Amino acid sequence: MIGEIVAILGPSGCGKTTLLRIIAGLEKPSSGDVLLDGEKVEQPGPQLGMVFQEHALLPWLSVHRNVSVGLEMRGIPQEETRGRMMQYLSMVGLSDSAERYPHELSGGMRQRVAVARALTLEPKLLLMDEPFSALDFQTRRQIQQDILQVQERTGKAILMVTHSIEEAIYLADRLVLLSSRPGMVREVLKIDLDRPRDRASPLFLKSLNYVLNCLNASVAPESRKIGGTGAN
Repeated sequence: MIGEIVAILGPSGCGKTTLLRIIAGLEKPSSGDVLLDGEKVEQPGPQLGMVFQEHALLPWLSVHRNVSVGLEMRGIPQEETRGRMMQYLSMVGLSDSAERYPHELSGGMRQRVAVARALTLEPKLLLMDEPFSALDFQTRRQIQQDILQVQERTGKAILMVTHSIEEAIYLADRLVLLSSRPGMVREVLKIDLDRPRDRASPLFLKSLNYVLNCLNASVAPESRKIGGTGAN
């Protein structure tokens, strides 16, 4: 999934967040292994960045200290730390908020800080666990645009969990659909829609309806592609 955004969709309780935490090394799998570039993942590390549902910022630290904390813990030189911090704050549109504190920011701004913090360690894979679920409609759409711009500029692979089919189709290159408990992969779909994607277009709405039907189906069909030519 080099340079791709992959979204995981499935009903509540099917294990989406648990799967993401296992991939991040935060939980142990009951069987099998997680491999990243052929290396076994057994604990959290800088090769994996994580953005949680809640921003998890430290309220007593300024924005720039929150973004820099991971680099400081790893002993990265101060000049390099500041350079990376400003690079990624600028990328999420918050370079002018470096000295502010979390309580002074909106919900969307706090999530942007969390994204910048995850990116400063320059992970190979960015994991996102419903990072926009607590945001209002307008802010959610704006930060979706921000994520697309970040991905375009960095080329990062992103694996995200979402409950929103519309969000998944708008952002992702591929969808992984999980069944209800016990969660199993029902289908993998390639989203063959040109960017920027128009949520009101007939092809987008057709894709949304197709994914909804797949999630509601009792039998898992084989992997497919949806988009410009429909399902095939």
